[in-house]
Amino acid sequence: MSVRRLAEDHVQPPAFAFNAENADWAEATIRKYPEGRQQSAIIPLLMRAQEQEGWVTKAAIEGIADMLSMPYIRALEVATFYTQFQLKPVGTRAHVQVCGTTPCMLRGSEDLMRVCREKIHAQPFHTNATGTLSWEEVECQGACVNAPMVMIFKDAYEDLTPEQLADIIDKFDAGEGASVTPGPQNGRHLSAPLGGATTLLDEDAMQRVADRDVAERAVKPSAPEGASGGEEAVEKGRPAQKGVPLEADPTVARPQEAKGPGGPSKTKDEAGGEPADPKNVEADAAPAASGRTGGDRTDAPAATASVRSTPVNDADKPAPAEKPAEPDDLKLISGIGPRIEAKLNDLGIWTYERVASLTPAERAWVDDYLKFSGRIERDDWVRQAEALARGGEAEYVRVFGRKPR
Repeated sequence: MSVRRLAEDHVQPPAFAFNAENADWAEATIRKYPEGRQQSAIIPLLMRAQEQEGWVTKAAIEGIADMLSMPYIRALEVATFYTQFQLKPVGTRAHVQVCGTTPCMLRGSEDLMRVCREKIHAQPFHTNATGTLSWEEVECQGACVNAPMVMIFKDAYEDLTPEQLADIIDKFDAGEGASVTPGPQNGRHLSAPLGGATTLLDEDAMQRVADRDVAERAVKPSAPEGASGGEEAVEKGRPAQKGVPLEADPTVARPQEAKGPGGPSKTKDEAGGEPADPKNVEADAAPAASGRTGGDRTDAPAATASVRSTPVNDADKPAPAEKPAEPDDLKLISGIGPRIEAKLNDLGIWTYERVASLTPAERAWVDDYLKFSGRIERDDWVRQAEALARGGEAEYVRVFGRKPR
């Protein structure tokens, strides 16, 4: 951080006092702080002094320190630390703060500073010959999407060209600054895309999606008594973190343990069926040290069974398709990680269209093969795949309001 010092003595006024309106405001501001904490009002009082005088004078710092019963050095430390306080006289009609941080620099802020050097002064923190204008380079002012930008006192002027800034400076110098409308100077609405909105264009369509989601939740069957809370936590809360098994994720509720004669053993399935091995829950976890993956365990007890009440017919196994030249990235579908994608590829499922075309019987077979306990339907693979097949990630965002994965 650069060293900041007060202005030379010959430009410092001999005294400072708030005008009547600001004095009342200062007293009310000080009363907002608890007894013994009134010195916390130092920043707002210094800002009000700067707004009144145009800059923070030595007399203002000392006068405000007296109001707050604080040592001069403490008030001086605050004034010299925060760059929002101008410690030297600035232009009486405009002090132009040009953002020079990377986004604005890439969009032409150096050309804006060149305009300031030509029209105001070759050096920052110096006024022009008449004392009406001054400028400085500042850090990010929070409007990166509208770069490059400047601030003049409290107003931001964005999406500037050098010619536009030169015109704005001329108007302020002529006392016509009020005629310049703050904000984007290229017709952009606030921070919207330059070419206009590209999403959420059809309110009726968005409402239909919302209504359908509400209807689906309304008819969704509730879990039977004694059902597990683990999968429900994934439905109602956030999904399991990528690469973290459900049983290892402390933020996801764990299934209740079903106790038998041998004590706690397998977790009770959410549908109330036979106990299921919790490691068969797919959460994109890394393979176990033994090399076995969740759905491919060969050492599971014989008692471990699918939760389906109706056996899955092997005749419903999806017919494999030939591998296309460019298979789709099935991992964009929520619920499919690298291992599950590999398993689907082994079944000859390579594209979004094939996932979307799976019949209910085929989905049931794949769900049982992956030991997903209904997760394919819960994650709505079909609708996700349909959106991706129809228009890629852009269509997915339009339908679901978020990026895939």
